[in-house]
Amino acid sequence: MIEDSIKRTFNVVNVHKQDRFARNRYDSAIYKKKLKDNGIKFISVLERFDDSPESILLESLVEGMAEYYSANLARETMKGLKENAHQCKFNGGRWPLGYSITDEGRYEINPLEAIIVQKIFNMYADGYSYQDLCNRLNSDGYRTHIGKLFSKNCLHDILTNERYTGVYVFNKAVKKSKRKLKDEAEVIRIPGGIPAIIDNKTFERVKLRMKVQASQKAKNKAKVNYLLTGLLFCGECGSAMVGNRRTRADKVYASYECGGRKRKHDCKAKSITKEKIEAQVLEKLEKEILSNESIDMLTEMVLEYAENNLKEVFLHVETLAKEMKEVQS
Repeated sequence: MIEDSIKRTFNVVNVHKQDRFARNRYDSAIYKKKLKDNGIKFISVLERFDDSPESILLESLVEGMAEYYSANLARETMKGLKENAHQCKFNGGRWPLGYSITDEGRYEINPLEAIIVQKIFNMYADGYSYQDLCNRLNSDGYRTHIGKLFSKNCLHDILTNERYTGVYVFNKAVKKSKRKLKDEAEVIRIPGGIPAIIDNKTFERVKLRMKVQASQKAKNKAKVNYLLTGLLFCGECGSAMVGNRRTRADKVYASYECGGRKRKHDCKAKSITKEKIEAQVLEKLEKEILSNESIDMLTEMVLEYAENNLKEVFLHVETLAKEMKEVQS
């Protein structure tokens, strides 16, 4: 709306009340100022304000009350949710695959879905990859809690969910983000608070394998030094060759590829294995540039250069010494 106000495709913003426009005074003031700068009039249907000093004061008071109401409501809502959590009751949202919620708000095992969860944990612990698991589960007709195909992210969420060991967990993730976790002091965690689908031994086996996999992944991401960066150019289009790496079956393959082909896809030059091209260049350097004859010639050139430059340095020093004596006398 604020972006559209710049184009001036409308001239009035109508809100039912001030608290429908913004939840805090800062946002309210900023956005109203932007609307005003863009020539847009702001009208609250139930609260009539004009440009008088009294209206300005009253409007600020109303905005403050709206912000207080919003903050107080959030606090009271969280208080109620925490009371539910300490009783191990369901607090809304989407419950995990393998469970159902009773009329009293308690977790209970869904036998059909629990079989899927146990299969996922056991197969992963036995060495199946995420992709293998997805292929197997989807081809066998298994689906997620909401009827979708299994994906790698979905499997990761299941395999890292401690609820399956019977631990009731609340307030773990930041609102609207499953990936961002809150400080442990804010999390309510009650062992034995819900029925367990997975035993602790299997859960620890899965956790250990994940740790090993993460360690292996970190090794594969270790920095690769490309010795010919900035020195190697494509024979087809002349673009600089750039380093590239791929991982297949836990093995890293490093190569040089045409930068023009990567950016514009207009060069047909094939990639070159890093070890192969670097070995060829080093071999040529050793034979032609770093041969005994070449080293002797380079040594003579360096000595000659040094001798000529040293003569100039000595002459310059002698001149400075003479000038110093003249100044001192």
